[in-house]
Amino acid sequence: MSAVPKIIEQARVARLVERLDGRSIVLVGIMGCGKSSVGRRLSQALDLSFVDADTEIEAAANLTIPEIFEQHGEPYFRAGEQRVIARLLKSGPQVLATGGGAYMSAETRDEIRAAGIAVWLRAELGLIMSRVRRKPTRPLLNAPDPEAVLRQLLADREPFYALADVAIWSRDVPHEAVVVDIVEALERHLGLAAEPAVASAEAETP
Repeated sequence: MSAVPKIIEQARVARLVERLDGRSIVLVGIMGCGKSSVGRRLSQALDLSFVDADTEIEAAANLTIPEIFEQHGEPYFRAGEQRVIARLLKSGPQVLATGGGAYMSAETRDEIRAAGIAVWLRAELGLIMSRVRRKPTRPLLNAPDPEAVLRQLLADREPFYALADVAIWSRDVPHEAVVVDIVEALERHLGLAAEPAVASAEAETP
């Protein structure tokens, strides 16, 4: 079980979820920034369901994302991605992780703005590369120089990610630390005064 629920006080969780008023927390950012792994821990901390849009797209198409790209192309995938995210946003509150290109769509940004709070997980190129190398199923990186492709994707997409409501750095630290950063940023965004985190058991030991 994650340690995050022990760090975030239940009273803070209750106030935050109440202030969400049915909206989803939508994680956006480049591939490898930690949307799925951090999102799962964030959902545990806030006692919300976690949904991965890419997983839902694969289920709807009965194909993997690489297969969708190969058989139908990226425009087809993006159209389906937009439809799936619009559907998922109707089921908040929840933590929703989106694919790296989803937030490029103006229609999807509008849908998220209406039914969610967008949280941009920022990450440095080096950290992203170290993560995506572990998962050779990224269609956009099937190129002779994947690092150059990723650098260009960051340059193209970061102006759109910057439109998100909240921006948090995804760092090479335990995911729980990033979760705490997100919770505190959401509290500020929603006008809730953040309270000090509960001290760890080690800190309380004389």
